[in-house]
Amino acid sequence: MPFPQQRLRRTRQSEVWRRMVRETHLRPDAFIYPLFVVPGRGVRRPVESMPGISQLSVDEAVKEARAVSAAGVPAVLLFAAPEEKDARASTAVDPQGLAAQAIAAIKDGCGDLLVWADVCLCGATDHGHCGHVDEGGRIDNDSSIATLAEVALNYARAGADAVAPSDMMDGRVQAIRSLLDREGHSATPIVSYAAKYASSFYGPFREAAESAPAFGDRRSYQMDPANGREAVREVVFDVAEGADLVIVKPAGPYLDIIRRVRHAVTVPVVAYQVSGEFSLIKAAAQRGWIDERAAVLETLTGISRAGADLIISYFAPQVAQWLNA
Repeated sequence: MPFPQQRLRRTRQSEVWRRMVRETHLRPDAFIYPLFVVPGRGVRRPVESMPGISQLSVDEAVKEARAVSAAGVPAVLLFAAPEEKDARASTAVDPQGLAAQAIAAIKDGCGDLLVWADVCLCGATDHGHCGHVDEGGRIDNDSSIATLAEVALNYARAGADAVAPSDMMDGRVQAIRSLLDREGHSATPIVSYAAKYASSFYGPFREAAESAPAFGDRRSYQMDPANGREAVREVVFDVAEGADLVIVKPAGPYLDIIRRVRHAVTVPVVAYQVSGEFSLIKAAAQRGWIDERAAVLETLTGISRAGADLIISYFAPQVAQWLNA
């Protein structure tokens, strides 16, 4: 029936009506909060390009984890920035390394909080790339995935509730799953960064994680932003290799990819609202150009509406407080 019989404004006329017919709902238990761990004790070092975010020593990370859990956020995603770095990412496979220490400490101090451990080599290598560099300066895929599997095993042994490979090497999910299963960690989920793009929105993160590449870029292994069908292939391959959840990263500029992935697989889909997305909102809000709360909730609702089951966001604790108020 045409207008005036059909009037879509009828169910928009009050807040009660709008709540009742709302199609997409944000919920605190759908959020994951990133944490950046650095050496030392009592360290809480603000990240200049990410207002409100700090690099934390292990003891401070435990305090932050407790606060995050108290706000209603069920999980954190842990990144480590060790002081000592080498070509082989030795600290990442060290049971006494920074990441392993942080995982164990957070699980000991905040047992109900899930700890997802980011699995990559960039933060622990002196060259800052996500895999091993061969003599020709290329990233060697197959030797890299062997080390990535060892890193994942190290984090699982430390107590990680999930391992999250973010390197974008081919075959790393299968390598990780095989090693975890063989070593008695068949119950540890793999949350794969399955569609991770070579994005311009990662800049602030690289300050926080101290993981900028020393030469070149990551376009030979991260995805071309122009490609959409390829993302579906990446996701389908990772699920076939054993991924329990898949991540699309970034989120905001790739809502169409989130939607494609949601239709392509039945595993939970995670979207990462990355550092650049966070910092853009913060910068505009600080200048009074936008309402921060409204912009945050609108962008996150859009990500959820596109098909994300879970969202990694630096706004997570604040959003959880807003939603629980």
